[in-house]
Amino acid sequence: MIYVLMSIACSVLVSVLLKLARRLQVDVGQAIAWNYVATSVLTWTVFHPALAALRSAQAPWLGFVGLGLLLPLIFLALASSVRSAGIVRTDAAQRLSLLISLLAAFLLFGEALSLAKGAGIAIGLLALLCMVWKVDARGSDETRGWLWPIVVFCGFGLIDILFKQVARAGTPFAASLQAMFALAFVVSLAILLWRRWHDRTFFTLRDAIAGLLLGLANFGNIVFYVRGHQALPDHPSLVFASMNLGVVALGAVVGTVAFRERLSGVNVLGLGLALGAIGLIAWG
Repeated sequence: MIYVLMSIACSVLVSVLLKLARRLQVDVGQAIAWNYVATSVLTWTVFHPALAALRSAQAPWLGFVGLGLLLPLIFLALASSVRSAGIVRTDAAQRLSLLISLLAAFLLFGEALSLAKGAGIAIGLLALLCMVWKVDARGSDETRGWLWPIVVFCGFGLIDILFKQVARAGTPFAASLQAMFALAFVVSLAILLWRRWHDRTFFTLRDAIAGLLLGLANFGNIVFYVRGHQALPDHPSLVFASMNLGVVALGAVVGTVAFRERLSGVNVLGLGLALGAIGLIAWG
């Protein structure tokens, strides 16, 4: 379980780094681009991917391209959500995105829907509604409290579906990661060059260092999660549930204690429902 705990810590650390970006005057767009430099280099160094698999006729390049586009765009959305809605709501929305991939498993991939999983989906959707509910100081609904967590929820759900499609194609995991990260870097760089043309954004050493740290945490999240599954091959539900429940719980602690994020009674209810929904889905 040490690998799962380290994966949880890395996942929440990504949100913490994004939360600190504005305070440290870090350009998030540049940091995300450098993040993919780090993850690409680390993938090559740690996994030694056999890139010949990418030249196969069965290589799922449509999925790779989709992930290459979505990964940096949703990373930007994740940063906006952490900044405007906070770590607690954002991490909960990100982890509840498993509802989308679960629905896809039933509707697209032919998996049987159990009563427990169906209840988990229903409770999870209610939890999402409660978690993104945000009211301003005057008591009126605050639109930005809804927008970015919902984008994160939908975006990570689509990413998970594409990951499943890539995995079904049979391309080795390491080669798939290398292709995704390389394409994500190209997309991130294109976004930065477009910004450079329009608002004269300059590359800085501070942003590069922040991005490399972000990439280290992002890569650690992936590697330790995979290692957790390898260490507990007969208990995939335990790894899955521990990871998702752990990120929601640790994100709630870090957000409320370290960053003084305020949660309403509805938000706290949503947090409890999210934990319950993940448990039902994992063990149902």
